[in-house]
Order: sequence, then structure tokens, then C-alpha cells
Amino acid sequence: MTAPGPEPGPEPRPPRPDAEPVPPAGPRRPGAVPLLVFAAVCAALFTAVTLTVSVRHGTPLAPERAALRWSTAHHGEPLRSLARALTATGSGPVPYLLAVLAGLLAGRGAAGRLRAVLCAVAALAVGQAIRYGLMELLARPRPPAADWAGHASGYAFPSGHATTSALAAGLLAWGIARRARPAVARTWCVALALWAVGVGLTRVYLGVHWPGDVLGGWLLAAVLLALALLLEPLALPRRDRLIRPGTSPSSRAFP
Repeated sequence: MTAPGPEPGPEPRPPRPDAEPVPPAGPRRPGAVPLLVFAAVCAALFTAVTLTVSVRHGTPLAPERAALRWSTAHHGEPLRSLARALTATGSGPVPYLLAVLAGLLAGRGAAGRLRAVLCAVAALAVGQAIRYGLMELLARPRPPAADWAGHASGYAFPSGHATTSALAAGLLAWGIARRARPAVARTWCVALALWAVGVGLTRVYLGVHWPGDVLGGWLLAAVLLALALLLEPLALPRRDRLIRPGTSPSSRAFP
């Protein structure tokens, strides 16, 4: 008499034809405490830079003057044309297109994608409004127009191109991190960071901003991105976030 074999388990259910494919797992969302610490550090640094600009009434520091002299002496081709082309991507429709793409990648389902797009565009628009307000409040003069190798308007601090490109890069990195595998997401995050840094540096190279303006823009964008991540659970309900494969039903959203 042979021993009975193990009872067969339930057959796996075939996937629904209308089910949306589950994306691969991406990097874990940072916790609230690290985000708060990061935001606080960046806010403190931004406050220090802002106070320095305000106390000196916009007068540039010695390193800023040195950077302007260097850039003026190196306005030759093809660097000037390359810098103009790169700096053009840091304003206008490009950052908003990146924000829309970030929302499309981050959301789940039609309603979730629409909500994510609106949140991403709103985060970028709020950053723009804060930046404009600070520029008018501080009214820091730009470098002398005779040293410009590109177009600019308005006051100098914080740099609009630096703030906007850093915000757009961070938003798109957030969207990619929710859709792509970790290795792919990290590669895109590095590429986007290099793009944002390049846009900021072109503003100094073209002679339309002091280095402190660009640094202030990067710090402001970092604070706003950290706060946006903290508010993400309020903006995107759990049902609208992407589901990681292998997670339990009780933890189907990023912790």
C-alpha cells in the first residue's frame, strides 16, 4: 500500500485580462524623520545664505566676484552655445512637462495618474511662486549686464533656473522611482541630478547669476521636495499608489 502523496494546493488564479501590469519594485520611500531632518538642514542653510545676501544688500562675496571674472574670460565657443542650450531647458515648458511625466509614472490607474500629475504640477508651481516672492523681497541685483552671455530678467536671488530645474528633476526622479527597478531608478536619478546641476552652473557661466543665487535655488528646491514627500500620503491615497510585488495586502503602498 503506497503512502498518500501531498494534497494538491489551490490552482493559481489566472491574471485578469483588464488588470494593470504590476511595476517592479523601486527604492523605498524615505521615512518621515529623515525627511524632516533633511528639510531642516537645507532650510537652515538656505536661511544662512539668504541672511548673508540680505545683510550685505546683495553685494557679492569675493569668491562670487572671482567666479564672474572666470566666466567672463571663458565665454568662447562652443561652450557658450552649449551653455545657452542647456540653460534653456531649465525654464519654460520643459520643467512642467517633466512634472507631468512624473505624475504619469507615479500614479496608478487613470484617476491616480491624474491626481499625481496635478500634485506634481502644483508642487512645481508653488515653488515658482515662493521663488518669485523671495526675488522681489530681497531684490538682489544681477551681475553687470556687460558681462552677460545669455538672456536674463528680474532680480538675482534665488536663481529661477536653478530652483525650477532642481524641482523638476526631483519630481521626475520620484516618478521614475515608483515605476522602474532600483538600478534603473538610480541611474536616472544621477542623470537628472547632473542635468539640474548643469543648468545651475550655466547661469554662473553665462554671467547672469552669482554663485550664491544658484546655491540658494538648489537649497530652496531641496526643502520643497522634502516637504512634498512628507505630504505625499495626503495627496496620493493608498489606492492610487503603485503596488510593489511581494508585499502583503496591508502594506501595498510605500511605507
